[in-house]
Amino acid sequence: MDKISFTLTKNEQEVMEVLWSQDKGLSRSEIIDLSKGSSWKKSSIHILLNSLLEKGAVKVDGYTRTGKNYGRTYTAALTQDEYQVMLLKQGMPYLNSKSAAITNIVSALITEDIDDETLGKLEAILQAKRDEKK
Repeated sequence: MDKISFTLTKNEQEVMEVLWSQDKGLSRSEIIDLSKGSSWKKSSIHILLNSLLEKGAVKVDGYTRTGKNYGRTYTAALTQDEYQVMLLKQGMPYLNSKSAAITNIVSALITEDIDDETLGKLEAILQAKRDEKK
């Protein structure tokens, strides 16, 4: 995911949120049905999905029968967390090269009260990164 870099439009993000909320591939009609209150028109789903495919944000998961025809099903090609990290790196291109910047950002993000379970998970992530370098 490090080489891919894009930003989602508001409408694309709404589609992605539907895909992120499901554990299976969705057809166009299922995405429309699950997109209650969306800001985009139902008729533009094909444009949104094609754009997301082009960006690499979604992938074709398979095919399903819808009425007399078959249609593609789609899943997210990246998690919501991966997308948020990608946005953070886009906004801060120096993040990959300066460890001090990473330290300051992480420190700023964890200033609120953090429970011991979360701190343990963070320590495990850091230990895994140390082990990767060995």
